[in-house]
Amino acid sequence: LLEEPTLDIGTWDLACQFNNTDHHTELNGTDRLIVRRGQAFTINLYLNSGSYQPGYSQLHITAETGPQPEEQYGTRAVFGLSNEINDTCWSAAVSSPPGDTVCLSVCAAPDAPIGRYVLTLDERIQFDFILLFNPWCPRDVVYMDSEEKLAEYVLAQDGIIFRGDAEYPVPLAWYFGQFEEGILDACFRILDMNPKHRRNPGKDCSGRRNVIYVTRVLSAMINSNDRDYGVLEGCWKDTFDGGVSPMSWRGSVQILRTWNSTSCLPVRYGQCWVFAAVGCTVSRALGIPCRVVTNYYSAHDTNSNLVIERYLNEKGEIESSTRDMIWNYHCWVESWMTRPDLPPGFDGWQASDPTPQEKSEGVFCCGPVPVRAIKEGELTLKYDAPFVFAEVNADLVYTLKYNDGSTRKIVNDQKVGQKISTKSVGRDAREDITHLYKYPEGSAEERQVFEKANHQNKLLQQKGNPGLHITIKLSMGIRKGCDFDVFAIVSNNTEENKKCRLVFASRAVSYNGIVGRECGFKDLLNVELAPGGERKVPLRLNYSKYCNNLMEDNLIRLGALLIDSSTKEAVMAMRDIVLDDPEIKIRILGEPKEKRKLAAELTLQNPLPEPLQGCCFTIEGANLTGGSSITEKLESPIEPGQEAKVKIYFTPTQSGLRKLVVDFDSDKLGHVRGYKNVIIGK
Repeated sequence: LLEEPTLDIGTWDLACQFNNTDHHTELNGTDRLIVRRGQAFTINLYLNSGSYQPGYSQLHITAETGPQPEEQYGTRAVFGLSNEINDTCWSAAVSSPPGDTVCLSVCAAPDAPIGRYVLTLDERIQFDFILLFNPWCPRDVVYMDSEEKLAEYVLAQDGIIFRGDAEYPVPLAWYFGQFEEGILDACFRILDMNPKHRRNPGKDCSGRRNVIYVTRVLSAMINSNDRDYGVLEGCWKDTFDGGVSPMSWRGSVQILRTWNSTSCLPVRYGQCWVFAAVGCTVSRALGIPCRVVTNYYSAHDTNSNLVIERYLNEKGEIESSTRDMIWNYHCWVESWMTRPDLPPGFDGWQASDPTPQEKSEGVFCCGPVPVRAIKEGELTLKYDAPFVFAEVNADLVYTLKYNDGSTRKIVNDQKVGQKISTKSVGRDAREDITHLYKYPEGSAEERQVFEKANHQNKLLQQKGNPGLHITIKLSMGIRKGCDFDVFAIVSNNTEENKKCRLVFASRAVSYNGIVGRECGFKDLLNVELAPGGERKVPLRLNYSKYCNNLMEDNLIRLGALLIDSSTKEAVMAMRDIVLDDPEIKIRILGEPKEKRKLAAELTLQNPLPEPLQGCCFTIEGANLTGGSSITEKLESPIEPGQEAKVKIYFTPTQSGLRKLVVDFDSDKLGHVRGYKNVIIGK
């Protein structure tokens, strides 16, 4: 008698350790099966009786995801055994010789929806697995062909985000932690909470085949502006009542865990780098290569005319009559994918922005838009190209309003969209990617882009050489706690004597361009300049004056306005300074090895002329601190010039290069940040 063609399966083994390692998901743990699409995984089936007969034994397999699996939507696949794996569709093959153990290989289609799946064999045996995007698979739209880039943009659990300002980019270490416990589940919950899923779950799960769709959903769901159970609530005020300061976050893990454990209440509070970092964590967790980028002097153009208009009075004060803003810096993310929905030439990095700024198709989200489309001025390409184009190309126009009501355009050379920055691959250095967003200034290509984008203001600009010129220079070593000078250098490039008024002002400013209180001011009514003459005018900034006015960003904006008394012509210069925080010295005590207790010795010297109260150090790091943070409070205040010093113990769980992220908090200094790269041995 011939045996039955169906296999008499007794037990099975999902080989999670082997499969997850093979699919680059082992850092998520090996207690469940997590695989990537377009790549085979292996299941061992142990038969009660009989053996597998090639060409005779059959196996009926279904793979299903979502609440309403349907073949037409790609959320249900039905297939049997073939001679070999076909990596263009769902397929299965047996890779073992005939016997009572069957080694079954299964491969998901390279365009299958990501998500939680149930695999059913012969309608009797069921098990779950998770399917992710696969940037290692050439058939997947997120494919990246460089191991170094995959290590940085998919696997790295920590990184650097740039803040500060264009003249002085400040690196901030961030703990992305996309493989920490519970994070992947939180990421799928974000997808399941999105309004499109709640309206039509079958259609939404089908949409998860498409990385463009998923990226856009994430851009909307990382913020909570649409009251849509989004992850973070933004706050750009001075006080953060009812939540914590955006400066206090060291990584994404705590934010995502908090959101997941509080019934999806928005976590308070985020600002742009926090929104971008959490977006990056979720994208990497799902298998989308992703990086955080920073644009200095980023424009927020609310009325889409590509012009940011500012009115100043004679005292050099800006009148806040407009919602248009210039952010000192603004962070968003780029995700790597092909764009089959667009004409050729727009694959690669796509910008999307989870920080809520303007609505797109009725929802607070932005992107993905090809970075190449921004560079070429192709503003009709999806999604939100005009908004991102304005962020890097808007024109700044300053107008002076005199006390008598007359106005004059001010000559000023501040440029929007400078030093667009991201962390270098495999190194902590800053990589400048401005050239990916714009052609060199003044080039013929730049003119063509402005013509294509109908950027009238930029097209009309003539590089005139005004008779009067002004720049701002800084002295060295501008540290918090010091008194220091800044200088306005004014010159007269004409043949005649000039009598001028010089207004030199300094005010605290937040990174998104909101101006605070004055930190030092000078108004000189008769500055005389001989033909070809130059003068250097100092402005003293005293700690006693600026200490209580500084915002959390440690920024002071300097503005110098020079008005020709006879012709009423005006020129201005603007510059932001970042006050340096003291350095946190970090020493690792002990030999860094897996599962061996280490100590971090942390030291910081008080640079201020007054004591620091309420001091505490906190450390956190991927695979270093067990997915949570460890805090050590200091009992007594730290006097001027004295050192705050603690030891904090931690036990690494994985070998490899890791970043220990350190935060020092106190009443007078706010959050001071530091990090140390630690190589953990096996």
